[in-house]
Amino acid sequence: MRMAQERLEIATAGRGFYDITSQVTAWVVEQGIAEGLLTLFIRHTSASLLIQENAAPEVRADLADFLAGLAPEDAARWRHADEGSDDMPAHARAALLPAQLSIPVAGGRLTLGTWQGIFVVEHRRRGHRREIVLHLAGT
Repeated sequence: MRMAQERLEIATAGRGFYDITSQVTAWVVEQGIAEGLLTLFIRHTSASLLIQENAAPEVRADLADFLAGLAPEDAARWRHADEGSDDMPAHARAALLPAQLSIPVAGGRLTLGTWQGIFVVEHRRRGHRREIVLHLAGT
């Protein structure tokens, strides 16, 4: 069994979905592991990872609206606001989405479906530098 690990830094420009599929795919191919499992982990509490539709941008817009409805920016609703009015809503949205993903690798490639992409979901209004740890184990 071989293992490889990398830290991928993603600069976000504020709230939204950032497609990292190509960066992750390129790294997996470089490792030369034919069969295995890729784990991704985001090291933040106000951003998430998500496998989601990568063709129709309306899907991501609808998901953003859905999350905003579940955890709106409403100062009367939240106690925690150390970093601004979007702080606690960002934590609540991140609590609803995963911080970790696992994707099988077969034939040296990710086994994502036809319309699936890997996204960093930024829940804060302003941009941040988000770090994702990639870990690949296999043969």
